Amino acid sequence: QYVCLDFTEDQILLSDCASSLAVQTYLRMCGLPVQVACRANAEYMSPSGKVPFVHVGNQVVSELGPIVQFTKAKLYIQWCDDATASEISRPRYSSPYSWPLNHILAYQKQWEVRRKMNAIGWGGKTLEQVYEDVSQCCQALSQRLGTQLYFFNKQPTELDALVFGHLFTILTTRLTSTELAERIKSYSNLLSFCRRIEQSYFEDKSS
Repeated sequence: QYVCLDFTEDQILLSDCASSLAVQTYLRMCGLPVQVACRANAEYMSPSGKVPFVHVGNQVVSELGPIVQFTKAKLYIQWCDDATASEISRPRYSSPYSWPLNHILAYQKQWEVRRKMNAIGWGGKTLEQVYEDVSQCCQALSQRLGTQLYFFNKQPTELDALVFGHLFTILTTRLTSTELAERIKSYSNLLSFCRRIEQSYFEDKSS
């Protein structure tokens, strides 16, 4: 049995939700059983310190290779944009913990992410520059997909699961601004792609 572990729906962060959805999508594409278990300490249970991770028998496997540009952009918006960090990221990240640990861990996480952003040259970016990076990534994905059903034509692959996980999460997650989702909505084939996978693997065909 396959189990993806993450926080509850009103606590999980944008980047973690995208990765979790990507893993769930890929397992469904493979026709494998998926059971999602929510754990407040999932981050600390993971071998890599990141969620989601998959428990298969006695084996634990974490992550499914990230789409680098999307991952950077989401981390930046979550923790480097002051409005998003204060209104959404810190409250969600800290919600499983009691005071004062909730505040300590949330600010520690924000400090770690901002230090990482500085190390990779993203610390000095403006929010508009990050949005433009996302637009360029969407444009490249849109051109690669073209009129095909999936990125490698008729059969879905790991890449389709990854792209869906990231795009669908951005489209459906509440943030302080809709700008990130609006950049994706500019590409009709990416929207159709997300809807196709949602219908194929997540909607109950018997209903």
